Amino acid sequence: MTKGKQRKLPGLSSTAAMLVVAGAVFAQPKSQPFRPTIPKTWDERALADWATPVAGLNVRPGHFSEDEYYRAPLDNYRTYPVYTPGREPSGYWEMIQNIGPKPLIEPDKLKTEADWVAAGRRVFEEFDHITLRSYDPQAIAAARSSAATGPDGVVGSVRWVPTEKGLAVGLTNCESCHARREVDGTRIAGPPVGSAGQSTGNSGVLRFLGASDHVAGAPMRILDPPGIRSYRAYGVPWIKDDIHERVKDMTPEEIQLQRGPATAVSNGIFARWNGSFYYPSKIPDLIGVKNRKYLDATGTHLNRGIGDLMRYTALVSFAESSDFGQYHMLTSEQKKIEAWLPDEGLYALALYIQSLEPPPNPNAIDETAAAGKKIFEREGCGGCHTPGLYTNNKLTLAKGFQPPADKPATLDILPVSVGTDPNLALKTRKGTGYYKVPSLKGVWYRGRYLHDGSFASLEEMFDPDRLKDTHVAGGWNPAGVKTRAVIGHEFGLKLTAEEKKSLLAFLRTL
Repeated sequence: MTKGKQRKLPGLSSTAAMLVVAGAVFAQPKSQPFRPTIPKTWDERALADWATPVAGLNVRPGHFSEDEYYRAPLDNYRTYPVYTPGREPSGYWEMIQNIGPKPLIEPDKLKTEADWVAAGRRVFEEFDHITLRSYDPQAIAAARSSAATGPDGVVGSVRWVPTEKGLAVGLTNCESCHARREVDGTRIAGPPVGSAGQSTGNSGVLRFLGASDHVAGAPMRILDPPGIRSYRAYGVPWIKDDIHERVKDMTPEEIQLQRGPATAVSNGIFARWNGSFYYPSKIPDLIGVKNRKYLDATGTHLNRGIGDLMRYTALVSFAESSDFGQYHMLTSEQKKIEAWLPDEGLYALALYIQSLEPPPNPNAIDETAAAGKKIFEREGCGGCHTPGLYTNNKLTLAKGFQPPADKPATLDILPVSVGTDPNLALKTRKGTGYYKVPSLKGVWYRGRYLHDGSFASLEEMFDPDRLKDTHVAGGWNPAGVKTRAVIGHEFGLKLTAEEKKSLLAFLRTL
């Protein structure tokens, strides 16, 4: 593979080439020969206007150069499941120790679009967090003693990684957050894990891999005290009275108390690098992402096509520089790309994600739902949640934010605020001043509502009690908080009980 250059894979005919436009391939029979032109993941021209400026600084986040990206070591390893004690197949442990490194993506073997999608599924299920991979005997022992999460005896999210250096243990990168296993063992790829309350069941391994301070995309083994390490993950030095200043001198136990429920992926909420455990965001649903104009709850990046989905995966997985204008959150020794997945692997992964379909919807469009559709139209809900995609694909303003006069022309802004909690959008490094208008398609299976997952059900979202300080939020709550008002997006709260029933029945059909 030629580093840093877009290339046409061998066998692309002139007819097929006509079907390729900027990395997007028009519909072809999936069994026909398929040799795509793969976008370059780390492309300086694409990166230049990709990110949304950060609120309070009005500068785009910095990024590694194209040269820095492609000079890092290439990483392309297959991974294998970890079994709970007593459930490992006969001879499996011996096989894992002796199989040696195998390639995760093998482009020369992919002949059809279906092959590429299948390869992308393998990446989705097997690609591990490069920055979390460990060869430590204690981590390996912890993995072998972990509790299972499914009827097949497989420990959720934990993987064996045979490499040239020996056997390592790691955690899945995509599936650990973006695939759900139902109580019957059914796997649904795309929805946020834990939205139905599942547990990942791998806390022992997480402890040894350092995931209590997991910062996807940045060097994990940062030689700093725990408080400084957390500050590097979440601190916002350009904000006056930044709440994250307080973590600098905290012990691990104090940090754990501050993090509260935002520590675990299993509840559908995660304080990711550049985010905050004080102002977390829910894990997004990947189903339908190909039709979204912006990525992340705060619209941090454009989604102009499959190339942007590839580079976003790279960014949050291993290529975050953590530079914000004059502010550099990592030292020069800490700021590095440890390794990168081949462009072909990221392309296959993005193709697979774009192919994801929602699970079968059990909610019929009956008389009640039909009445709810009329209420939806009468109340003007389609102005933001426009039928078809059920989003207008625009950005709304966080409460108290006014866009700068020189805002990028790439931002399609609806100049109103729905009044939800503005802290994620204004007081974190993911803060752009905006929230994207989410699609309502699939709200019936997601299980967390609002950008921070404060609501556990649609019924709660339409309950006026949530505006009271005595309300017990069914979803995420700040650490130590038992009751609080959840304000914002107050449309529909004044509907009658019958109207709400009809509206919710309609929403569940989407």
